[in-house]
Amino acid sequence: MNPHLAGPSYWPLVAYIGLVVAAVLGLTAASYFIGPRHRDKATGDPFESGIVHLGTGRLRFPVHFYLVAVLFVIFDLEQVFVFAWAVSVRETGWAGFVEMLIFVLVLAVGLAYLWRIGALDRWRPQGRTPRIRMEGD
Repeated sequence: MNPHLAGPSYWPLVAYIGLVVAAVLGLTAASYFIGPRHRDKATGDPFESGIVHLGTGRLRFPVHFYLVAVLFVIFDLEQVFVFAWAVSVRETGWAGFVEMLIFVLVLAVGLAYLWRIGALDRWRPQGRTPRIRMEGD
């Protein structure tokens, strides 16, 4: 029988998965048996840059902090796509240029909309009135 007609062989994949599982279990067991066993008072305390914590870690932040974070992620992710396009600009040609132009225009329209409704004006001087009301205001 021709070995090429029998279908793919999965034994390398099974062996790889078995080796990974064995390595994870072995390293976990080794760290349990070899690792230090001390319980000081400060062992269970949260550690932040050498500063002793005060109060609770469950602080409530106003919603505009999360809004700024989401906007940052959206417009920062744009940089990844623009950089990837810039690396392959010669291969994509004019079609890639037009697609990137449409992508940037859609983002610019989104930014103009956010600017217009005042989503970016959360820390402006108090003399101006906001155009939108956010939860927690």
